[in-house]
Amino acid sequence: MATRTADGESPRSQSNVVIDGIREMLTSGRLVAGARLPVEKDLCALLGVSRGSLREGVRALVVLGVLETRQGDGTYVTDLGPGQLFEPLGFLADLQSPENSVHLLGVRRVLEPEAAAHAALRMTDADLDAAVGILDRGDALLADEPGTDLEAIIDVDTEFHRLIARASGNPAFAAIIEALVGRTARARLWRAIHEQGAVRETQREHRAILDALLARDPDRARIRMMVHVLGVEESTATHFAEADAAVAPGASAPAAGAAAGEGAVAGESAPPAAE
Repeated sequence: MATRTADGESPRSQSNVVIDGIREMLTSGRLVAGARLPVEKDLCALLGVSRGSLREGVRALVVLGVLETRQGDGTYVTDLGPGQLFEPLGFLADLQSPENSVHLLGVRRVLEPEAAAHAALRMTDADLDAAVGILDRGDALLADEPGTDLEAIIDVDTEFHRLIARASGNPAFAAIIEALVGRTARARLWRAIHEQGAVRETQREHRAILDALLARDPDRARIRMMVHVLGVEESTATHFAEADAAVAPGASAPAAGAAAGEGAVAGESAPPAAE
C-alpha cells in the first residue's frame, strides 16, 4: 500500500501536482524555454508540495525532456524542441514486442512519404550532395562481395532516411522519424542476412527516392518513399503471419529471446524489417 502524506495524498499524486503546475507555468508564459526554475523552497511553496514530491516531479520532467538539471547551477527548462520532447517515443519503440514493429512501420508509412515530398522542395544543394554521398558509400560497400559489411550497410540505410527527415523542414517529422528509424537495426540486419537480394533491392529503392529528390519532384518522392516503406511493412507482416502458421497447436513457441531477434546474426529467427 502506498504511503500517504500529511494531507492524505499519495506521493504519486503530489508529483503529478508538480508536473501539472510546471506545465501550467510553461503554457502561461511564466516559464519559457531556457529559463531557470525558482529555487526549491520557493517552488514548493508556490505548488503546495513537499520537497520530496517536488523532486519526484522534476525527475519525471527531466526524463520527458522538459527540464534539465545542471550540477551546482539548478534546474532549467530545455529548449523544448521536438528532438527533446519526442525522445521518449524512441524508448517506447524500444519496448515494443517484435509483432508491434508492424504498427510502428505503419506510422512510418504515414510520415516518411510526406517528409520526402517536403524534402524534395526544401533540400539544399549541400543536402543533395550529402544524400548522393551516402548512397555512393552504400554502392561501394555492396561492391565488396562476398565480404559486404552488412552493419555498415544498415548504417547507410538509417543515415539516408534521417537526412531526408531533417531536410523536410518540419522538426516534428524529423524528431518522430528519428525516434523510429533507428530502432530496427537488429531486425534489418536479420533481413539482410536471410533474404536474398534484400540489400540490393533496398539500395535500388533508395536510388529511386534520390532521383525524385534530385528532380525536385515532391509527388514522385512521396510515391517512391511510400512504395519503399510499404514493402518493408508488408514483408514484416508476412513474416509474423508465417511464423504464427508454423506453430502448430501444442507446439512450443519460439523462445522469447529468439522472437525478439537475439542471436539474429547467428541465424536465429527475428522479424524481417528494413529501411
